[in-house]
Amino acid sequence: MMMRGPALAGGAIAVCAVFLGAAVTPVAARDAGEAARVARVTAPATDFSAPEPFETRPGGAATSFKHPNRDAFSQPSANMPFERQLDFRVGNGIFKKIWVSSPSSTQSSDGLGPLFNARSCQRCHLKDGRGHPPAAGETPVSMFLRLSIPPQTEDDRTALATYLASVIPDPAYGGQLQNFSIQGHDAEGDMKVTYEEETVTLGDGTEVKLRRPVYEAVNLKYGPMHPDVMLSPRVASPMIGLGLLEAIRAEDVLAGADPEDKDGDGISGQPNWAFNHETGEVELGRFGWKAGEPSVAQQSAAAFHGDIGISTPLFRTHYGDCREGAQDGCRDAPHGGTRDGTVTEATDDMFERVVFYSRNLAVPARRDVDDPQVLAGKKLFYESGCISCHTPKFVTRRDAIGEEQSFQLIWPYSDMLLHDMGPGLADNRPEGAASGQEWRTQPLWGIGLTEAVSGHTLLLHDGRARNVLEAILWHGGEAQAARDNVAAMPAEDREALLAFINSL
Repeated sequence: MMMRGPALAGGAIAVCAVFLGAAVTPVAARDAGEAARVARVTAPATDFSAPEPFETRPGGAATSFKHPNRDAFSQPSANMPFERQLDFRVGNGIFKKIWVSSPSSTQSSDGLGPLFNARSCQRCHLKDGRGHPPAAGETPVSMFLRLSIPPQTEDDRTALATYLASVIPDPAYGGQLQNFSIQGHDAEGDMKVTYEEETVTLGDGTEVKLRRPVYEAVNLKYGPMHPDVMLSPRVASPMIGLGLLEAIRAEDVLAGADPEDKDGDGISGQPNWAFNHETGEVELGRFGWKAGEPSVAQQSAAAFHGDIGISTPLFRTHYGDCREGAQDGCRDAPHGGTRDGTVTEATDDMFERVVFYSRNLAVPARRDVDDPQVLAGKKLFYESGCISCHTPKFVTRRDAIGEEQSFQLIWPYSDMLLHDMGPGLADNRPEGAASGQEWRTQPLWGIGLTEAVSGHTLLLHDGRARNVLEAILWHGGEAQAARDNVAAMPAEDREALLAFINSL
């Protein structure tokens, strides 16, 4: 498999370069000396009596120290040169842009849909934060249903086997259920969610109520779905640190993979792979709940295409997810680009600014790193086995696409790999190399600011968990042992563990 080549080498990294003891030069490979230094600083902690060096800076020199309020996820990389901040602000404006249907007098904003889930990026990623499932009677605005079917033909099987496709879309409804449409067209249908409550008793007798969601696609307007259609709910993920995750060396991610569990620790992380439409290569999957996209640019283009129905330089069809045959009227609707696709609805410049913005949303600084309870919780986090998947630290590549992401010591608390999380969390919908029970380890940085930014504490891919403890208790499969360790803790230890996670 060929890995993605960088578009831009770069820049100064101040704090972390000093810590690693290395000058910053634009080279990709690590010599033996540098590799040893990186291994030393990314080794798991063994002393929990005090914070580790630079632990307050989870995003390295790009970490934001702005106030941890509702705008905590909307700050630019702190090491961004002044002359690049205009690009960030313009990208923010396009991220918030409300798209309208064509034809329109506002030609730079037309082309919406015809079918869509949101009219702007910001509608799903409100304040650049986490989405949520709809409350009773509420229309979903930051959550939708992914759709796919098992392969039907030899061409389908070949496309999946070679990663030219990660899923086979429903023939009538495509890759996701779109619950909005422009005038003159029917929305595809609605997502219906109901909850069944169950009680879990912890080791100290504490009872915790969990809610198990059941999903349906209802009010379908384009005929029945395929009889074998698979539904998977997805809430919008936080936008922070994406450029830093993209800058982790693929070799470093793959070094943590153990798909056959050869070390016998019960953890079998494996990578996902995806076709990169920019490079024409199959590359490591990094983004999305199942690591189905290889880059920030492609993740952004896929969201424009599927969520808003907007064409981009990567996906040039103007009709979004409208399907041939069942939705021909949708495919023939007016659009905001040129007929041959040479000019897209989100132009090259607009798309480039949005991607730059998305790469540079800063990770907020850690809080309370020296609090005794937080330090005790960190020790328990390690001892309970959480770091087997939630890898604390990486050093990014020197030749990152953006200079702000170059050679940073970062603390995402994710190994970027797929793990079997058991039947309780399964969506039973494969995506690329990911099975119906596998999910990418979610980064934990910023998790303690979810309520401040998003106004709720709902977690996991479908927001079923109402807090961190509920999210832990849903862990199964490879995470079952760690989950059971937490469930067996006395209340004091459990509170310390939660204090640590909420400090991230």
